[in-house]
This record gives sequence, C-alpha cells and structure tokens, in this order.
Amino acid sequence: MPLLIKDIDISKVSQGMRQYLDFKLAHMDKIVFFRLGDFYEMFFDDAVTASKVLDLTLTGKDCGLSERAPMCGVPFHACDFYIKKLIENGYNVVICEQTEDPAQAKGIVKRDIIRIVTPGTLTDTSMLDEGSNNWLCSVYIENQEASLIFADMSTGEAHLYTESGKDFEQGIIDQLSRFMPSEIIVQPRFELLETAVKFIKNKLHCGFSKLQDKEFDPEYRREDILAQFSADNTSDIGISSAGGMCAAAALCGYIKDTQRVGIGRFSKVEVHDGEQIMELGYTARTNLEIMKTIRGDSKKGTLLWVIDRTKTAMGRRLLKSWLDKPLVSPYRIIQRLDAVEELISSGSGLPVLCDILSGVYDLERLMTKVLYKTAQPNDLRALSSTALIIPHIKDRLSEFKTQLLNDLNSKISPLEDIANLIESAISEDSSDGGMIKPGFNEELDYLKNIRANGEGIISQIVERERERTGIRNLKVGYNRVFGYYIEVTRSFYDLVPQDYIRKQTLANCERFVTEELKKTEEQILGAEEKISALETKIFSEIRDFVGSRLNEVQRTASALAAVDVLCSYASVAVSNNYVKPEIAIDGIINIRNGRHPVVELTLEDEVFVPNDAYLDLSSNRMAIITGPNMSGKSTFMRQVALITLMAQIGSFVPADYAKISVVDQIFTRVGASDDLSSGQSTFMVEMSEVAEIVRRATKNSLVILDEVGRGTSTVDGISIARSVAEYIADPKIIGCKTLFATHYHELISMEGEVPGVLNYSVAVKKSGGSVRFLRKIVRGGADESYGIEVAKLAGLPKKLVDRAKEIMSGMNTEKPEQVSDNEQITFDRIGESEAIARLKKTNIDELSDAELRELIEDIISNI
Repeated sequence: MPLLIKDIDISKVSQGMRQYLDFKLAHMDKIVFFRLGDFYEMFFDDAVTASKVLDLTLTGKDCGLSERAPMCGVPFHACDFYIKKLIENGYNVVICEQTEDPAQAKGIVKRDIIRIVTPGTLTDTSMLDEGSNNWLCSVYIENQEASLIFADMSTGEAHLYTESGKDFEQGIIDQLSRFMPSEIIVQPRFELLETAVKFIKNKLHCGFSKLQDKEFDPEYRREDILAQFSADNTSDIGISSAGGMCAAAALCGYIKDTQRVGIGRFSKVEVHDGEQIMELGYTARTNLEIMKTIRGDSKKGTLLWVIDRTKTAMGRRLLKSWLDKPLVSPYRIIQRLDAVEELISSGSGLPVLCDILSGVYDLERLMTKVLYKTAQPNDLRALSSTALIIPHIKDRLSEFKTQLLNDLNSKISPLEDIANLIESAISEDSSDGGMIKPGFNEELDYLKNIRANGEGIISQIVERERERTGIRNLKVGYNRVFGYYIEVTRSFYDLVPQDYIRKQTLANCERFVTEELKKTEEQILGAEEKISALETKIFSEIRDFVGSRLNEVQRTASALAAVDVLCSYASVAVSNNYVKPEIAIDGIINIRNGRHPVVELTLEDEVFVPNDAYLDLSSNRMAIITGPNMSGKSTFMRQVALITLMAQIGSFVPADYAKISVVDQIFTRVGASDDLSSGQSTFMVEMSEVAEIVRRATKNSLVILDEVGRGTSTVDGISIARSVAEYIADPKIIGCKTLFATHYHELISMEGEVPGVLNYSVAVKKSGGSVRFLRKIVRGGADESYGIEVAKLAGLPKKLVDRAKEIMSGMNTEKPEQVSDNEQITFDRIGESEAIARLKKTNIDELSDAELRELIEDIISNI
C-alpha cells in the first residue's frame, strides 16, 4: 500500500519534502506540480492519483522516513498535455515553480505557487477548443434574484444576466444551459437551490466551487475588479446593479487567486437586462440536436454541423453564440438576412471574401497571450499577418450596400501601426534565437556585429596599432586571466606608446592592454548576454504596445467574426438551396416544402420528402398529427422548429418559401428516456417537461409535443394527452402554435370540439398486404394504426409479424359476450367486459415490453 499523507509524521520528513508539504497541505483538494529540475514531480496521494489518470510509472523518493514517498513526474516543457488531461478528469492543478536559479541557491531552492489551473481559468490555446468559448460563471443570489456573469478569460468576453421573480431558479438553469460553463463559482447558500444544483451535477458535469461570502463583497475585492478591467473606478466597468457587482467581485477575485496576477484582460461587461432573444431551454437544445447529438455527443448530425462553414476560430465561437441566442427583434433578424442575401448575390465576391477570411488568425486569444505576456514572436507575426490582410477584407466589404455589412466594416480597424511595427521588428524565423530584425535597433545591430565578427574587430585593432606604433611583430593574444592583451618583444620596447598599460612581463616580451582593447573585450565577451537582454527588452516593448491597443483589436475581432458567420450562412444557403425567410409579426408560420436541414444531408438511399406547415394564432393553432413511429412525424415537427430557429438567427432556411413570425420560446417534449442518474422514471421526466411547458409558454411560443402520455397506462395516457392539448390550445390560457404528435387516435375527435385544433396524419400507400409510409403530412387523422407494419419495417422476424396479425385479427372480430336479461351481472363479469374494452382500445404493437407488462398487471388487478 503506497504511503499517503495521512499516514506520515510530517515533523520527521526531510527539509525538501517539508517544503512540498507546505504547499500541498494548503491545497489538499488539488494536484500539486512541484518543480524539480526539468520535471514537475508529484508525491504521496497526488502521485498515486496522477499515475492512474496519466498512465505514469509510480516510483519513490527518499523523504526522511523509513518508507519512500510515492512519486511520479512529467517533463516541465510538455506539462500542458498532462494538465489538460487532469482537468478533463475533474482535478485542479497547482503549479509550484522554482523562483531562483538552483545553481545560485543556498540550501533549499526557493519555490512558490505561480498559478492554479482550473477548468474555467484555462487560457493556453493548447488546452482549449479553438471553436468554443471557455466560460467561467460567477453566480450571486439575494432573495429571489440571481446575477450571473459569464467570462471567458481566453477571449476577454464578459456577459451579465439577471434572473428574478418566483421562476429565478429556472432562469439560472436556462442561462447555464445556454453557456454550458466549464466552471461555476457560487456562495454557500446556492446549495439551497436544489433543482439548480441537481441540474449542474447531472447535466453540466462542470467544475463547481463554493466561495466564502466575503469573496462576493465588491469592497473586499475592489482592487482586483479594477485590475481585471483596467478601470479607475468600479463604475467604469458598466455594471449598475448591486448583485452584478457582487458576482463581478467573486469572479475577479477568483481569477486573481488562481492566476496570481491582476491582468486587465476584460474591457467591459456586456449587460443583458431585458435582452430580446428567444428562450431555448436545455430540453429543447438537446431534443433539437442544435450543438451535439443526443447519442454520441458529436457535432456531426447537428444543426451546427450543417451551417458551420466559418473560416476563423472567432467566427466558429460567434456562430455558437448566435445559435444559443436566436433573435426576436424582426429588425435585427432582417438586417442579418439582408446581409446574407447581398453576399449570395455578389457572385464571386462571396468565395473571394471567404478565401481571404481563411487567413485570419484568432485575434482574441492572441491578445490574451499578449496581455499575459506569454505571446511569442510567432504570435505577434500571426497578429501582423492578419493585420496585413484586413485592408483586403475592408475593400471587399466596401462593395456592399447593406447596413449591417457597412456597420461591421466601419468597426474593423486596419491595424496598420501594429502591422508596420511587427513587420519591421520581428524576425520571420527566430529559430536561431534572434527575435529582432536587423536594422530595427542600432545598438542591437552593433552587438550582433561584434558577436559575429569579433576576430575581425581584433584584427583591425592589431593593424591599426602596428601602423601607429611601428611595431611590425605586434600581436594580440587572449587568456582567461587577463583577457585580450597586446604582446611586444624586447627589441621594440622603445616604441611602446605611453597609453599602453603593462599587465605582465615575460622573459622575451611584455604584455599590455589599452582602453580600446578593454572596451572591445567587454563588448565581445558580453555581446551574447547583452543581445539576449536587449532583444527581450525590445520584444517586451513591442508586445506592450500591441497590448495597449486591446480595445481596437477586440472591436476588430468581433466584427471580423460577424462577417465570417454571415459568409458561412451565405455559403450554406448556396450549397443547400436555402431561401430567404419572410419575417412577420402576425403570428403565422407558413412553410412550403420545408426540409429537415440535417436529415436531408444524411440520407443515403432515399430522397428527402419535403412538407408544408401552416400555423397561426386563430383557427390553426394546434396540429394533431397521427401516425405510427418511423413514419416521419418527429422529423416533420423538428424541422418546423429548426426552420423557425434558423430564421431567427438570421440564416436562410431549407424550404421553397417560408414566412416566419418570431417566437419568444421553443419548447419540446420529444421522446421519452429514463433519467436514471437523477432517479426519475420515464413518466416523471415526461410530466416534468410538460409541466415546464404549460407553466412558461406564452401565446408567442412554439411548442413541439411528441407522444405525451406514453409513459403510463393507455387510459391515463389518453386522458393526460387530451387535457394537455386542450390546455395549450385554449387562447385564454396559452393558445400558442403547437405541433402535437400522438398514437392516440382518440385525440382526433378534438377537431371540431376544440377551437384552433386541426388533424394531420402521415400519408400511406397500401398495395396488397403491404403498406408504405410516404412521409408526407396531409390533412385528416390516421384511419388506423400501422404498428405491425412498423415492426415489419424494423426487421422483426416474419413469423413474429404474422403471428401478431393473427392476434390482431382475432381481437378485431371477437364478438362481445351476450348477456340474457335474466342473467345475473357479477362484478367479475363487469371486470371482464372492461378488460376486453381496454384491450380493443389498445394498440398492443405500439407498446414497449414494460408498458405491456404494466397493462396486463393493471387489467388482472381489476378483474
């Protein structure tokens, strides 16, 4: 059993190990990387843990105890890979560095913690997905109000949201599901929000830290707030609410405590009070597979996969942001659509612009390196390379007339001074150690000339001195004691000038030095060190100059990202034959020959069947769609939701024509899967999602319901399904646009009984004894169930399918038992009649094994 910290007498460990333990005992919940030479070493508990997670060999080190301390380590120059893996496995890492040169240390080398790496504080590009933001979230709650700040240290973005009222906890969940932060910091009282805590634990799986209440005090963290935002006063950072300042205090304090420096990375906080965006909860995001698939968590097969043709990392991140926050302002939506339309109509202008954008580097994260002083020459060259092509982008954009493209062009700075400075100063290739170009700095050029031509300079001195003194055999030598010296033989002593300084007398000669020779010696011998110091100084000055232009570069980066996303929209529209949607406010959604953007691209052996959809706020509020599984109902409903969402992010849509009235929210209840991790049954999950919909939907929402009531017995399910449909369809309660798919044919009767409800079904082609689903949604309810046909299509054995048909035939032709007038009616007979009636109403082929068992047990218990 490896030796662990809890098992040792700390007072008996060696002095060196005591230094390690001082750091470790202050951070028992983290992995400590302790610098020893060229390695970061881990000991005791950390070594045992890291050896398993990182697949490292567990060795040992003498520590002053009878048993060696468990030890493993990683090379310091390759530590990022290992740190990233530890972070991904839920561990935070403390970097404990040597703070003095071991060669000059007296006793134990001094060490200190230089950084604590946590999921939300990563800035190194090697540890981050270039196409995704890395959000750190700070949450402050007071009474029934929550302030949430989402900050990305790698890009400098910061967003503040406020959620209040009786539903503020659900608001917290909605914001967390939108940003999907890597790490959340909260007060101790946050744990009273059980639903939010459960959501974080079961759905987000992110870092979660509780800070003391004092950390949320703006006065306590005043200096850290000012440092992070490079502000003179807290009022300068743009936050007016008390709760927002409390959240900012904890955020800035946490960054300072983990990074150990107060870097002014953030220029402002973008406040989103009453922001006009579509609400899209976690369930809808998941069911619509916007960012990742339900099965596999992959990008391929998602809406993002379809519409992402971006050329820059900044554009990829912004595209995700736009997908996360669809607009509800018709004006802003139309602005985007008009820009996309003009890009498409530009002909060759679009591919040319896309080609230029492909040369744009990640300005946002490069500037983070600049501000953290970790930028290397190649990083500044990347900045310069981007700056050099910006004029070409601006020239192209100047050809367009739409307001949005003109506005974006005006925000893009040519960054000429940055480009000119870097191009004139920074070498294209610094592999030989030379960061600064020749000709940029006169002193540096002189030193480099001395380094390269030291012998030649000495030779020039020799020739001058021979000519000046007439000493023909004068020569210059070198040794470690005197350095460079002039040697003169006895026969020429009388010619030695008075300015020669005697250093040594030998049998046949004397050695001298001169002021010029000493100065030259100092220059030659100190050139390398001076070159290194001067280049570092010059590079730091250039880097600081670039850092001083943060706001200008940030503004340029944001505009370039937006241009990239609009070009992506346009490219996808051209490739996939999308149309510009008409944006309306009359409540109508009218789609002709709409297509599912993902499914149409993934079909291999068949052609996608397009469908029309029409919903409004009067006589066409709710469409009841009947038909069996695998017939296309769910695809149809999802495509209506996705087309609506695509229109509201400003994208063209897959249809022949689309009129989209903006919706404030999209809700989905699609499918049913057990939430075993949180101990919830299928039916509980289903009802919880329905409850959220009926509680939060408004008349301007779009609701997608698929198989409501399937998680319980048939009679209960039908009752619940109809009750939910009536509730949502009622304009006095909600009355929003709704697509309601169901197996329950009993709901067909709602048309004519409930205003605004119309029946639709999947068209079927019958030929002999076979059935083919045409995947076309038509008016009218389904005339029968095709569960057995679905079973056949799913690949069930023919013998099983044929037997199912026999059973169904017998059930359909069975005559009810006749009871004579004088025959006594017993409770048993009543139960049998009810059982037969229930069986006739049940589509057995559509029940899962669990549902069928439940039905049989229920019938038996009631006979």
